Amino acid sequence: MADAPAAEPAQAPPANDPPAPAGEEGGEKQSKKGAKKAEAKAKKEAEKARRAAEREAAEAAQKAAGGGASGEDLAKENYGDVTATTKVDAERVHLKDITEEHIGKSVKVRGWIQNSRMQGAKMCFIELREERNWAVQGVLAASSEGKPVSRQMVKWMGGLALESFILVEAVIQKPLDPVKSCKVSNFELHITKCYILAPGPEALGMSLPVANRAVSSFEDEDPSVTAAKAEAEKSVEAVKQGVENVSLDATPSASMATHLSNPAMHKRAPVQQAIADVRMATRKLFAEYLDTQNFVQFEPPCLIGAASEGGANVFAMPYFEKTAYLAQSPQFYKQIEIAGGRKRVYCIGPVFRAENSNTPRHMTEFTGLDLEMEIEEDYHEVMEMLEKKYNTDFFVLDKFPESARPFYALEDPANPAVTNAYDFFMRGQEILSGGQRIHIPSVLEARLRTKGVDPESQGIKEYVDVFRSVGVPPHGGGGIGLDRVVAWFLNLPSVHLASYYPRTPKRLLP
Repeated sequence: MADAPAAEPAQAPPANDPPAPAGEEGGEKQSKKGAKKAEAKAKKEAEKARRAAEREAAEAAQKAAGGGASGEDLAKENYGDVTATTKVDAERVHLKDITEEHIGKSVKVRGWIQNSRMQGAKMCFIELREERNWAVQGVLAASSEGKPVSRQMVKWMGGLALESFILVEAVIQKPLDPVKSCKVSNFELHITKCYILAPGPEALGMSLPVANRAVSSFEDEDPSVTAAKAEAEKSVEAVKQGVENVSLDATPSASMATHLSNPAMHKRAPVQQAIADVRMATRKLFAEYLDTQNFVQFEPPCLIGAASEGGANVFAMPYFEKTAYLAQSPQFYKQIEIAGGRKRVYCIGPVFRAENSNTPRHMTEFTGLDLEMEIEEDYHEVMEMLEKKYNTDFFVLDKFPESARPFYALEDPANPAVTNAYDFFMRGQEILSGGQRIHIPSVLEARLRTKGVDPESQGIKEYVDVFRSVGVPPHGGGGIGLDRVVAWFLNLPSVHLASYYPRTPKRLLP
């Protein structure tokens, strides 16, 4: 039997190899796609790195200008509201006292911001004013290292309201050119610290340039009346008037009502402070001269129990269970001083007149400069003494008609139709009224009856009794209106400008 053919050995099944690529082209496409993804990823990472670098650079710049990466202000202790811990050790100086010796020195100055302007984000200029028109330029520049001055400090300074009262520490330097807008023109303050002592308002009722211009209108109203009329005044005429009141340098002017309703800014104006200085110098000169002429000052009352001089133009007011009056004049009390043994007296004080006169020449309260003296020979002694002092050509109106003078004016013995009385005039306006007084009680009583005044009426009786009680020497004097003297001497358009707080029929506030 033939042998069967030998069986072939069994083969293992083929392994699961990955599928073969579709071809050479498919492999190439797959490689390019991966490369693009890698390239895009690399670009993204590079952009992130670039932005991070820019951010770091910006933070570094911010830190150099005064703040760290977290916004920290390295100069924050050098500005802001003044507190109990605020300390400025520099030498205190006033603007008018700055000299070449102060250049390069750190000083302490206080004043009002009268102007400010930013120059970019790193620099601010201000004008700092003390009294009157003493002002200096201040410069605030951000330091590269962030202190003593930062950008935040510069920005804060530029935002301060005008007329804020501040305290600064600064180094005095010479400007490149004189600062023409400031009285202290040859120096400037390089500010290193600034603190607010009193903030100014967001908007001023009247700016300093406006306050320093001539008053546009002397129509005045009490603030309560003005407020009620505010809306009604917004008319075409009001707009027209506003345009007409703009000056050539574009600075508008304001009415007297606006000035008096903004008293602080009105008084900050250098021109108004100059007027006030002249007023006080005149008052002082009056007293000093009379002191050299052996006059003695005294103080009369303002509250009296009867209408002085028998007049009707007096202010009456309740006084417990009686009625009191504001004195029209210290006349009676000057004469009582002479009767009391003084040879020459004077007084300075308020005088009140209840006259409804709304003119630039009148006020309901003003300051009187009054004098009285014994007469040796002639009543012109008073007039001659004043003329000798001022050595100027006053216009003097003498021998006033009897009907135009009060009951105490002495009639001219040679012509009873006129009196030994006179007025002084300056620039066509009355500034002084005076003359000789009646000193004999019987003559005084007769004159009172002629004027229709009862010698026994309250107030008058007490006056006449002085002359009945003792022998009173011949005497005379006068009264000068301080406000008028100042106003006419300076050629002001209104006596109200010469008064600290003018009182008129329309003005009782502030």
